[in-house]
Amino acid sequence: MTDSKYFTTTKKGEIFELKAELNSDKKEKKKEAVKKVIASMTVGKDVSALFPDVVNCMQTDNLELKKLVYLYLMNYAKSQPDMAIMAVNTFVKDCEDPNPLIRALAVRTMGCIRVDKITEYLCEPLRKCLKDEDPYVRKTAAVCVAKLHDINAQLVEDQGFLDTLKDLISDSNPMVVANAVAALSEIAESHPSSNLLDLNPQSINKLLTALNECTEWGQIFILDCLANYMPKDDREAQSICERVTPRLSHANSAVVLSAVKVLMKFMEMLSKDLDYYGTLLKKLAPPLVTLLSAEPELQYVALRNINLIVQKRPEILKHEMKVFFVKYNDPIYVKLEKLDIMIRLASQANIAQVLAELKEYATEVDVDFVRKAVRAIGRCAIKVEQSAERCVSTLLDLIQTKVNYVVQEAIVVIKDIFRKYPNKYESVIATLCENLDSLDEPEARAAMIWIVGEYAERIDNADELLESFLEGFHDESTQVQLQLLTAIVKLFLKKPTETQELVQQVLSLATQDSDNPDLRDRGYIYWRLLSTDPVAAKEVVLAEKPLISEETDLIEPTLLDELICHIGTLASVYHKPPGAFVEGGRGVVHKSLPPRTGSSESAESPDTAPAGVPAADQPSVIPTQGDLLGDLLNLDLGPPVSGPPVATSSVQMGAVDLLGGGLDSLMGGGSGGFAPAPGTAVPSNTGAPLGSGLGDLFDLTGGVGTLSGSYVAPKTVWLPAMKAKGLEISGTFSRQVGSISMDLVLTNKALQVMSDFAIQFNRNSFGLAPAAPLQVHAPLAPNQSVEISLPLNTVGSVMKMDPLNNLQVAVKNNIDVFYFSTLYPLHILFVEDGKMERQMFLATWKDIPNENETQFQIKDCSLNADSVSSKLQGSNIFTIAKRNVEGQDMLYQSLKLTNGIWVLAELRIQPSNPSFTLSLKCRAPEVSQYVYQAYETILKN
Repeated sequence: MTDSKYFTTTKKGEIFELKAELNSDKKEKKKEAVKKVIASMTVGKDVSALFPDVVNCMQTDNLELKKLVYLYLMNYAKSQPDMAIMAVNTFVKDCEDPNPLIRALAVRTMGCIRVDKITEYLCEPLRKCLKDEDPYVRKTAAVCVAKLHDINAQLVEDQGFLDTLKDLISDSNPMVVANAVAALSEIAESHPSSNLLDLNPQSINKLLTALNECTEWGQIFILDCLANYMPKDDREAQSICERVTPRLSHANSAVVLSAVKVLMKFMEMLSKDLDYYGTLLKKLAPPLVTLLSAEPELQYVALRNINLIVQKRPEILKHEMKVFFVKYNDPIYVKLEKLDIMIRLASQANIAQVLAELKEYATEVDVDFVRKAVRAIGRCAIKVEQSAERCVSTLLDLIQTKVNYVVQEAIVVIKDIFRKYPNKYESVIATLCENLDSLDEPEARAAMIWIVGEYAERIDNADELLESFLEGFHDESTQVQLQLLTAIVKLFLKKPTETQELVQQVLSLATQDSDNPDLRDRGYIYWRLLSTDPVAAKEVVLAEKPLISEETDLIEPTLLDELICHIGTLASVYHKPPGAFVEGGRGVVHKSLPPRTGSSESAESPDTAPAGVPAADQPSVIPTQGDLLGDLLNLDLGPPVSGPPVATSSVQMGAVDLLGGGLDSLMGGGSGGFAPAPGTAVPSNTGAPLGSGLGDLFDLTGGVGTLSGSYVAPKTVWLPAMKAKGLEISGTFSRQVGSISMDLVLTNKALQVMSDFAIQFNRNSFGLAPAAPLQVHAPLAPNQSVEISLPLNTVGSVMKMDPLNNLQVAVKNNIDVFYFSTLYPLHILFVEDGKMERQMFLATWKDIPNENETQFQIKDCSLNADSVSSKLQGSNIFTIAKRNVEGQDMLYQSLKLTNGIWVLAELRIQPSNPSFTLSLKCRAPEVSQYVYQAYETILKN
């Protein structure tokens, strides 16, 4: 009889009955009772009240009963940790049982009980099992270490289990090796910095030996581990490839894909001149083709991976076009993927076959598939120039079918063909114009309008055609409205006499009657261009258009390389790096292919540096500190400056006028229009009038001290996406243990991937400069954000700014260079050794002239003197002395800036008055205002 009977009872009061049965003397009755308990637990009833009774049943030789009890234990140990400790003794005993199955069962259950209290009791049994004579127990124990590490990482490290795991890689049993590798890989993923899998040629050799005898999942663990190894040269890479190649004929598709991943990665290191390279390419094709005879879901995963492989190395499958032809019974998701790969493999040799297939697909019943097939014909025309004529005639045949959606897709792709091959196929425009009325999709209407506007001089009734679209202007989608506006302006510039009314009508519709900002802006730009300078308008609107490229949907090369390293995982199906979809990003390690080797390769690869150029001399992304941002910002877009430039005008807070005329002074060092403030001495060794009689501006003895909880302002947007082509930067400044950092969040709000980030600061009052490059490890995908902490130092070039704490920043990425300015709070420059001795304080206070003293009011602050003192000390403002004068608390404080300037303060606090009086004395009084702002910020937050 089956166990289904245990799930059918619905008796009341059964807990009491079960309790009695569990304590029965008869073994059979006990076993039945435990089965009933497990059945109740499975359907969601709470049977935790029976915990002590079930645990008592552990003392048995019956393996089946033991398994059931352990199952119960795993489920309830978390909610009953105190009870679970009762089971510890049995675990310890079971780990020494003569039966290896029971030893392994005990150690497996131990790993599943996620209770902190118990874990330390389990270390001894686990240590014994890791050295057990039976390989089954050892392999189970290896996985248990990974589970234990997840619960309490420190304990595992202290107990030396990680070293034992590393020893297991040399075990004689291949399954133990595979599990040890799996456990270490799992631990290494959650701690990317720990170099656990310290792979060397000897350990790689052991893994390759174990590879042949493992189970299929063991092979996958080992292959994934091999993929993370970096061979020292091409010979080692070749020898590993030779030993991995037999895995390609495995029946399990996961093993095949893992082997393909290893080979794709190590092929990077092989020279294309090698005979072996050609052999390997030939060997890779058959297993990939075989994957396509599996069930549809597996086919889809295989196709998504093949899509990546074909983009990286099309030569692998260039002769296998036929296997990607679509079968009538393929599900739609498989059909669309196959189509994509067909286009990627299309070449002059096979284009006739491909076109015949695609024409066939365009008559199918599945609308999505037909649309994609028609698009594919257009993509083939753009990719293989020799086939363009044949493709255009195929598209015309399809237009003659008058099937609405086929016609619309055909018009969209013909527009692209016109862009790729201008003045070649315009004879078909007449046929297209016949189908004008049937177009109801925005993309097709927009494409048709573009064609009419672009070739208006060849179409006699172009004005009538465009006028027909204009009647329902407000009902059209934005895409069509924008296209229509541009087309009518083009028409006007080509035939000004006949179309004056039409252009006025469209401009007024676009500007006065529309509430779409994009449309309005474009309308006003055209209006102003046409009214001020028609010749310029002609140059702008009728400019030569760049030819479109053949493969618009290729994955960006650095992302492609990363995805190749993730073949056979979800990343390769989503075509996104793991960081984009793994929650929290824990354990996501950025992977990349090994650098290319081999003679023929260095000449071909655009990424490598020219031979003979040392790495340091290659052109850097942003000019080095020597030529500073001056050159970078000196895009003289403003009007010529007459007379001496006024420095302050060029740097207004918020309005970053970096491109305006006042740049000469901004870049020209200390002389540009800044007079030293009265009473300050200008040291001869620096061009900046910021210093004082205190000597060297770069007195960097500061920066040592205790951990201080300096106040950090919340992040604000410094560079909005609208001003930076979709890159939004927000940030704040912080100071921790003597080091300053700029904490940034970069958000990609554009539609393309962003990469190659770099940052540079303009000269500034305190010499703030990045202490390291801006490290964005993975390309920033659309709608993705990345948080970066950029360490700063104060040894950059100095120039007095207005305001003093203004910082001008340039950020570069693969799209452009963007500029912004921000104000940094002065308290990030207060160093940790800013506490003066009392006698020194008194002497200095008297020494500084009275005209250098400034007074400020800090309003609405309800703290008492002690809270004020401790709050300020967190930001390195130190209280030297405190005294009470006529009921007022007087705090005497000192602070020191990173450039060695001391500021002395007297803070008066009246218990009943929420306004404080702050008196500041400093040899460089221009900093006082900003020190006061820092006081206010710290005390009020």
